[in-house]
Amino acid sequence: MQKRILGTSGLEVSALGFGCMGLTFGYGPATDRTDAITLIRAAYEQGVTFFDSAEAYGAANEEILGEAVEAFRDKVVLATKFGWKNGTPKEGLDSTPARIRIVAEQSLKRMRTDVIDLFYQHRVDPDVPIEDVAGTVKDLIAEGKVKQFGLSEAGIQTIRRANAVQPLAALQSEYSLFYREPETEMLAALEELGVGFVPFSPLGKGFLTGKIDEKTEFGDGDSRNSGPRFSTAARMANMTLVDLLKQLAENKRATPAQVALAWLLAQKPWIVPIPGTTKLHRLDENIGSAKVELTEADLEQIRTAKSKIVVQGDRYPEHLQKLVGR
Repeated sequence: MQKRILGTSGLEVSALGFGCMGLTFGYGPATDRTDAITLIRAAYEQGVTFFDSAEAYGAANEEILGEAVEAFRDKVVLATKFGWKNGTPKEGLDSTPARIRIVAEQSLKRMRTDVIDLFYQHRVDPDVPIEDVAGTVKDLIAEGKVKQFGLSEAGIQTIRRANAVQPLAALQSEYSLFYREPETEMLAALEELGVGFVPFSPLGKGFLTGKIDEKTEFGDGDSRNSGPRFSTAARMANMTLVDLLKQLAENKRATPAQVALAWLLAQKPWIVPIPGTTKLHRLDENIGSAKVELTEADLEQIRTAKSKIVVQGDRYPEHLQKLVGR
């Protein structure tokens, strides 16, 4: 797989990363530990060198990742995140310097490593100045415990303030054909600052695969059950976007998911999507997207068609929506 560098940080990763969240969090019951380790190792064998975890996904998530990559730790980039009270989103935010240090030590132990390659603030904490957060990570970098600093779901002004204290390697936020808000101002700001972009949910939480329709039922513990964008009415309205992908995929002898990921890769050379999955055949499908080439004519077709499609429904329920873009 081709490599990309996140912004001007020098941090080299595979063009596609692997988001580990769904292995233990957000989409129902956790994946069997052995199966999860097999999946991560299969991703590495196919060229993936960038793996994304977080304290909030549960201790098992980092532990699984650490065990899976231990034999080739020096060949991969491990990212994880801090920012919640006791590591639990339901308890609220906590990016105090003391908490950041606790999370760093716990993550190092769980992932069986002596350094975190990329350490993100998971959500901006309004009670802690971003300069204090960036300064704490800067100290951890000086101590050799962290290599690079990142933010997740932060607003442009917060990014600028943090970057002035400790240069950022990456911003992680949602971006896909299902959610194109970053195109309004964020991409230009990141390019100006030399910050890479790591889109999560690059397949619209599965919607862009074409495998979800208004009749799909999500299991207990699946966050999509409370997502406005996944209400029955919204799914029916948003199928126009999937129909567009299916048409392009047929022409490319690819799948809708592969076209959606290829579209993201075509936007900027410093964009690195991190699709996640719990299935080996979906992993193979996602990785195959790196070989799908979209011509300028293809991209223009998507631009023209997408300009006529208004995606229905907010990304998150109200209490979570207010945590993004700060």
